[in-house]
Amino acid sequence: MATFLFDKIIFGPVSSRRLGVSLGINLLPTDSKFCSFDCIYCECGWTPEKGTVKTVLPTGAEVREKLEEKLLQMQQENRLPDVITFAGNGEPTMHPEFETIINDTLELRDRFAPEARIAVLSNASRIHQKRVFNALLKADDNIQKLDSAFDETVRILNQPRGRFKLWEVVDELCNFEGKVTVQTMFVRGSFNGQYVDNTTDEEVNAWLKLIEIIAPKKVMIYTIARDTPINTLQKVTKKDLEKIARKVKGVGFDVQVSA
Repeated sequence: MATFLFDKIIFGPVSSRRLGVSLGINLLPTDSKFCSFDCIYCECGWTPEKGTVKTVLPTGAEVREKLEEKLLQMQQENRLPDVITFAGNGEPTMHPEFETIINDTLELRDRFAPEARIAVLSNASRIHQKRVFNALLKADDNIQKLDSAFDETVRILNQPRGRFKLWEVVDELCNFEGKVTVQTMFVRGSFNGQYVDNTTDEEVNAWLKLIEIIAPKKVMIYTIARDTPINTLQKVTKKDLEKIARKVKGVGFDVQVSA
C-alpha cells in the first residue's frame, strides 16, 4: 500500500531493471503526482483530483540547469549513465515545455555523456499532439504504454482522465513507423468489485494483434515490483511472462522481460 514520489527534478542514478544505469528526470511536481492516467498499480500512488492540490512544475530552464550540474558531476566522477530517462511523478509529456526540454537534454547528453541514450516512459495519452509526437521521435528509446487491446480493461487498469480512445492511440503508435517501444504491465487482481487479468489467452491474443499492427522495434513486458495503491493486485510470475514473451517472439518481435 505504501507508495513513493520522487522529491527532486533530477534523481538517481538508479539501476533500472529495463534500462540499465539510469539518470532520471522528473518534469512533474516533487510533492504530488500529475498524470493523465490513474493506474491502479502506480508506484506513485493515486492521481489527485483536479483542483485539490496546487500543481507546480519545474521550468525548462530549471530542468536544464539541474541536469547540466548533475552530468558535469558524473563526468568528473567518471560514472556516466547508460540512459537519461524521463519518468518521475506522472506523465512527462504533460509538461508544456516538453519539446524544448528534450532538445536541451539532447544537447547536454552530446556534450557530457555522448554514449548515453535518451528514454521517455510515457502512457501514450498525448502522442496525438504534434509537438509531443515530434519530440518523442528524437528520443533513442520512445517507450509507450499499451496494457490491453480492450477498452474495458484499459478503463480498469489505467483509468484514463479526460479524452482517451484506444484505437486512436493505436493509430498514433503506428505513425511512429517502428520508432517506438511498447511497454505492457501484466497484472491480476480486483478493483472496485471488478476483476481484471490481462494475462488471459483472450487478452494476450488481442494485444498481440495490436503489436503486429503497430510493429514496434521492441516490446517490454513486466509486472508489479513495488508497492501499489491497493492491496488486491497480484504479481504475475516470471513463468507466465516468459510464456507471453514466447508469443511475442513467435510473431517476430524483440521482447524484454522484467519480473
